[in-house]
Amino acid sequence: MNCSARKSDGAGASTAAVGKLVERRQGFVRRYVASLGTLLALGFGGANGTASAGCAPKDFDSAKFTVCTFDPRRDDIRLFLSGPDDKPYGSLGALASALKQKGEKLAFAMNAGMFGQDQSPVGLYVEDRRKLHDADTRGGATNFHMKPNGVFWIGDGVAGVTETSRYLASTPPTRYATQSGPMLIIDGKVHPKIRPDGTSQKIRNGVGACKGGAVTFAIADDPVTFDTFARLFRDNLGCQNALFLDGSVSSLYAPELSRDDEPEPLGPIVGVVRPGAAGSQ
Repeated sequence: MNCSARKSDGAGASTAAVGKLVERRQGFVRRYVASLGTLLALGFGGANGTASAGCAPKDFDSAKFTVCTFDPRRDDIRLFLSGPDDKPYGSLGALASALKQKGEKLAFAMNAGMFGQDQSPVGLYVEDRRKLHDADTRGGATNFHMKPNGVFWIGDGVAGVTETSRYLASTPPTRYATQSGPMLIIDGKVHPKIRPDGTSQKIRNGVGACKGGAVTFAIADDPVTFDTFARLFRDNLGCQNALFLDGSVSSLYAPELSRDDEPEPLGPIVGVVRPGAAGSQ
C-alpha cells in the first residue's frame, strides 16, 4: 500500500473497511483451524501446542492472532522484492511459485514493510547484501514516519529489530534489511506515541526480536489497536524489540496450514525457504 496515503492511526478505521478485512480472512482462518486440527490429530504438534509449520494460533487481550517463530541460526530467512525480470513479485503465492521453479520451497512468508505505488520500498531495503533503497529518516504523519521507527535485519545466523538511528549509527553485518514503522516495542517499552486508549482497529502484522535470539512474526486475525498489538509482542511473546510491518495489506503464507492470503499487490516480502525437489512443494 502507498505509504504516503496512509495516515497514522489517530482516527478510527471505518466499519466498512474493518468488515472487508475480516471477511477477506474468514475463509483462510476456517481452513487454518481445520488444518491445524488435522496436524495435531496426526501428532505433528509440539509439546507446547505449536504446529510443525512454526506457526500457531494465539489469543491475547480478547483478540486472535497467528504467530510464527523461527531461529535464524537454523532457518533460512530472506527478504524478497523482485524476480529476475526486475518486476515485483507482488504476492506471496507468486514468490512461492518462483522458488518452486528453482527447486526451493517457501515454508512461510509475510509482507515485510511499507511501499510506494510502484511497490518499491519506502525506506531502507537491503537484499542479499545489496542496498536497493536508502533509509528514510524524516518525520511525518504516516505510521512509517511515527518516530522512532525501525529496521528488521538478518545477518549470518542472527537477526534483530533495531531503532533506525541506532541501526544507522552502528550497522550490524547485514544480508537483508527492511525499514518500517513505527517501532512497537523499544527495549521492553511500548512506543511512547502508542496510546492505551487508541480506538483505531485494523488487521496488523509485525516482527519481534525475542527470547533466545528467535524471530517472531505475528499477524492479527481480528482487527486490533496498536496498543494491543504492541503488548502482544512484549507481554505474551517476550520480545524486547518489535516493529510494525503494515496494516490492511497484512498477509500470511503458511502452506502446511492451507493459508495463502491474497491482498492487493505487495512490495517487500519476508520468507523462510527450505530445500525442495524441483517441480514439487
